[in-house]
Amino acid sequence: MQLSANQQRIIGCLLEKQSTTPEHYPLSLNGLTNACNQKSNRDPVLNLTENDVQNALNELIEMRLVTIDEGLSGRVNKYDHRFCNTEFSNLQFSEQQRAIICLLLLRGAQTPGELRTRSNRLADFSNVNEVENALNELIKNDYVNKLDREPGKRDSRYVHLFGDQASNLTTNETIRRVDTLKNNELDELLAEIDELKAELRQIKDHLGL
Repeated sequence: MQLSANQQRIIGCLLEKQSTTPEHYPLSLNGLTNACNQKSNRDPVLNLTENDVQNALNELIEMRLVTIDEGLSGRVNKYDHRFCNTEFSNLQFSEQQRAIICLLLLRGAQTPGELRTRSNRLADFSNVNEVENALNELIKNDYVNKLDREPGKRDSRYVHLFGDQASNLTTNETIRRVDTLKNNELDELLAEIDELKAELRQIKDHLGL
């Protein structure tokens, strides 16, 4: 199952709101758009229009991952996920696993410690070991991947495998990669300047200048 960035955000929001605000679930288009563009607990922060969200919803409905709740919709359509833990889905997660997938969809790559801290409204984890155990089970089933530990970092980060890895990069990580690229280009330019200076010295020595 490969989801676009907007589809990932929508599924993550539906999972989150189903747990944290069940009294307002399923979500209307307006409610879901606000959830997608929420500034807290989101990385990156998006600015989707209702048209953007509706287009992604239509795709998810066609994929049978979202349905319109006709019983509650009335005049306004309300949207409910079929992504996991329903009779219509092959994905059946424990409460802890579901919380981890939800957070990875909403915030990209994260460490076990970050997942534990941010999951308090979604599931209970007594300690980081419980997070790691849940992650290991998800890895066994190819739902999650462990990234190589970054230089200077104590813990590795984890990403979900329900979409393009490029869309899982956090804004900060993207900035770091751009900065690294700029630094590499600068190093190359400085090396070329040093080579030119050395060649110029050789020419001057040859000419006796």
